[in-house]
Amino acid sequence: MTAAVSLPLRFRVGARTMFSVRRKLVRIGLSLDQAMAGQGIELPPLPPAADGYFLTSLPEGQLASLTERHGDMIALVRQRYARRYADLSGSFDDYLATFSGKSRSTLRRKVRKFAKLSGGDLDFRTYRTQDEMAEFHDLARRLSTKTYQEKLLDYGLPDDAEFVSDMMRAASRDQVRGWLLFADGKPVSYLYAPADGDTLVYAYLGYDPEWSRHSPGTVLLMEALRQIIDENRFRRFDFTEGDGEQKQRFATGKLDCADLLLLRKSFANRALVAALSGFDGIVALAKRLRPAS
Repeated sequence: MTAAVSLPLRFRVGARTMFSVRRKLVRIGLSLDQAMAGQGIELPPLPPAADGYFLTSLPEGQLASLTERHGDMIALVRQRYARRYADLSGSFDDYLATFSGKSRSTLRRKVRKFAKLSGGDLDFRTYRTQDEMAEFHDLARRLSTKTYQEKLLDYGLPDDAEFVSDMMRAASRDQVRGWLLFADGKPVSYLYAPADGDTLVYAYLGYDPEWSRHSPGTVLLMEALRQIIDENRFRRFDFTEGDGEQKQRFATGKLDCADLLLLRKSFANRALVAALSGFDGIVALAKRLRPAS
């Protein structure tokens, strides 16, 4: 039987969590291949002590049928988003051809300008073996402590034992990549991407804020995609959920997805869903009413 884990159901304003309530949930995250296949989702039996299911990256087209099949549960869509990805099956020139002429020119200019800061050549390094990933993690973790991703979003590169163990296990199977961009001999941006089959997953990216005006994250991602395509080992790059400018710029396709919460019917769960729905509605209304800057 699939295990349930205690997960926080967050009351959020933007990226900031105001408070959260925990429930024991069976979490089911669809891979990019599963989401693109469009096949119906069969949920595993719910353990007796579990409160329900939490599904992520569920294609929008499957929402109605899934909630109808589980009409004995309380359903709540937590968020809707575009799951963007890049098709890497052609050459790097083929990939760049999917960009507008202006975007190609802008990206190339950013790379050239950053290279000049490094004496004319980019100091860009790729990590894949266990020894290399150990070095990558050490350098990237120290960099991560400076980033706004860690300081403001609490989304820096993890350093717990479970993460490191998973990273090393993936490296032993050639199922992970890490990249660092250096300037003046010091790392200024990192990208960590584990593999799911022949798809690399955009998991953690960060950069030194002192270098932000030079777009180190953009330069690093551009060169990482070039290296992945030249390696010809992976078919897609999964940008996962979210619709930031960076993901829009580098993606070649998208899937409309949602995160769905299914809870057992109880007074406490009904009250929780009502509170979540009301809170999310107020936040959405405030966004619509906010004056344009």
